[in-house]
Amino acid sequence: MAQELLAIYFDMRWKALSAVLAMLFLLNMATGDAHTAVTASWKQELLDWRVKHVAELQKPDGWLSLAGLDWLAAGDNSFGGAADDKIHLAGAPQQLGVLRLKDDTVELVAPPTGFPAGFLVGGAAATPQVLRTDADHDKQAVHMTVGTLNMYVIWRADRFALRVKDSHSQALREFHGLTWYEPDAAYRVTAKWIPYNPVKKMTLLNMTGASYEAPVPGAAEFQLAGATYRLEPVLEEDPSKLFFILRDTTSASTTYGASRFLYTALPSGGVGQAGELVLDFNHLENPPCAYTSFATCPLPPAGNRLPIALPVGELRYHE
Repeated sequence: MAQELLAIYFDMRWKALSAVLAMLFLLNMATGDAHTAVTASWKQELLDWRVKHVAELQKPDGWLSLAGLDWLAAGDNSFGGAADDKIHLAGAPQQLGVLRLKDDTVELVAPPTGFPAGFLVGGAAATPQVLRTDADHDKQAVHMTVGTLNMYVIWRADRFALRVKDSHSQALREFHGLTWYEPDAAYRVTAKWIPYNPVKKMTLLNMTGASYEAPVPGAAEFQLAGATYRLEPVLEEDPSKLFFILRDTTSASTTYGASRFLYTALPSGGVGQAGELVLDFNHLENPPCAYTSFATCPLPPAGNRLPIALPVGELRYHE
């Protein structure tokens, strides 16, 4: 009788253990399926972003449309299609106008023959006027258009230039697509956000050798392969994003040599509070200077030059 009871006892224990093991197996399968679903969703979002990024580049006024960057001299700078214009614009009407630079002001002046038909400033027929320029920011710049050309004056450090875009630019016509590293979720990390109160200023150099100051709201501290690193972003015109200018050891071989850019959402508590921040290095993108010599791109500050490889994101465009 005792042996029968003992057998029943062990049978019940085995059935209970089998049930627990079965539940653990199912839970593990469910967790694995959930992880797979999250990874698949993240990867699809990344691929969708890549498609959008390429579309942005190919807009008629996107970075690939850059066709000219001409620095202004003090005094009168004639521009147009005439051979003797100081700024020669191939295919443009002759003598579009004159850009008169005096101190920190650029004035649009009519040429001797008057503004040509079809030349628009701010969407209206061209008239003499002072053109708005903001140091290191172009969002409010007054655009001058004629035919396929879209032009505006930019202000970098103590210099002014006429930036020219062309919806039929050579770079747009010859665009051959972008290439990327394979997505790798290991390079999507959660960083600790360390705010700077007050916000500090950082001096950045750009590709032309000029420098300018940019606000730095804090630092993102993160870990990769067991080591801790820190990156500092700057604030640009879009208050909903942080802008990281960085380079890593792949810059010497497979990615653009000067830098790559990373835009992120704001930290969990905003820029003024300690919190967390997601850095997905799979979103690393080339600066405009990777595609055209007519851009003025900032270079990464010393602290944003990482001694490690980030083998994700966009690869070199020109090889």
